[in-house]
Amino acid sequence: MTVPVHTPGPETVRPVTTPATVDTELVQLLTPEGRRVEHERYAFDGDDESIRSLYRDLLLVRRIDHEAHALQRHGELGLWAQCLGQEAAQVGSGRALRTQDFAFPTYREHGVAWCRGIDPARLLGLFRGVELGGWDPAETGMALYSIIIGAQTMHATGYAMALQRDGAVGTGDPARDAAALAYFGDGASSQGDVHEAFVWASSFNAPVVFFCQNNHWAISVPLARQSRTPLVQRAAGYGFGGVRVDGNDVLAVHAVTQAALQRARDGEGPTLVEAVTYRRRPTTSAPTCARPAGPCPSPTSERCSTASTPTRTPSWPRRRPSTSRTATPSTPRVVRHEHQRQHRHERAHVGGGPAAQPRQGDQRRSAGRHGGRPEGRRHGGGRRPARRRLPGDGGPAEGLR
Repeated sequence: MTVPVHTPGPETVRPVTTPATVDTELVQLLTPEGRRVEHERYAFDGDDESIRSLYRDLLLVRRIDHEAHALQRHGELGLWAQCLGQEAAQVGSGRALRTQDFAFPTYREHGVAWCRGIDPARLLGLFRGVELGGWDPAETGMALYSIIIGAQTMHATGYAMALQRDGAVGTGDPARDAAALAYFGDGASSQGDVHEAFVWASSFNAPVVFFCQNNHWAISVPLARQSRTPLVQRAAGYGFGGVRVDGNDVLAVHAVTQAALQRARDGEGPTLVEAVTYRRRPTTSAPTCARPAGPCPSPTSERCSTASTPTRTPSWPRRRPSTSRTATPSTPRVVRHEHQRQHRHERAHVGGGPAAQPRQGDQRRSAGRHGGRPEGRRHGGGRRPARRRLPGDGGPAEGLR
């Protein structure tokens, strides 16, 4: 039996393009002191009003981030992923998108959401747990937040391949040609989904830009333990170009992202953009220590280079510290109420006699004196031993730990 050999037709043959170059030099249009500099390949084409608009976006995004973090600390949000320190990378790239482009964020791109016209209250509803997303992706041009690390890169690649089949790439019409922009971090660069997205985007020459915000730390692992070379060099292994840009330079980020998106719209394939930045807060607002304390002065300093990234093991707490008698603002309100419902105060006779069951009024007065300390049994189910009267007390010791 002869096995038929399939000969690919013209509709299945993909154009083979020459792999673009990978530029490992850090692109900067602003010095750390705020002075404008020129670059031979990239330039910011905006006027003074555009710069003021970008600066306004940076301030508003930081204010939104601060307010949301305060709400989480007061128990109004279950979680919040801060972007403090990464505003320039998000605003600069978000403003480079056109209306027909589509962004695929992680769970931290609050600056991109602001640039796409999404109401910040929609973001709060998601982290409060009362909404599943809150905005229409088709209307805003931005997908919902992706909690699974790296999964959004595959979504972006698939969307970019669909743009090719819809004839929205390489037509020469600025109002029609579109591209996809996928955000991820340096920690996600070690995920298998990201590498699969690179393979598919390169094989099909998909119009997608992979925007990596390299803040030098994953949840608990520094960049030096994930890659011995700059992340942008990984693009050469997949056959497409890459650019390394100062992620704290909003003008350079805008210029580099704008050029990469335009190449994608023209049908020249994917690009990897590595924005070197530094996030000044932990991965989320959870009270854990994920990396050494201390800010990074600039992406060009030795401390922020790949070779000199701190590699000491973070001091993770072995157990949660004991809480004080009064509930702290960082304790979620629902948890405090649950503890108040489960626990019960015990009242001892003066002199250490048998424990007496307090009346309902005494329970309320005791809870008021001690800041609403949880009532009822402990988690272990045992009864707390009676406590003798303390010297100088005006009454029996109640509920002290």
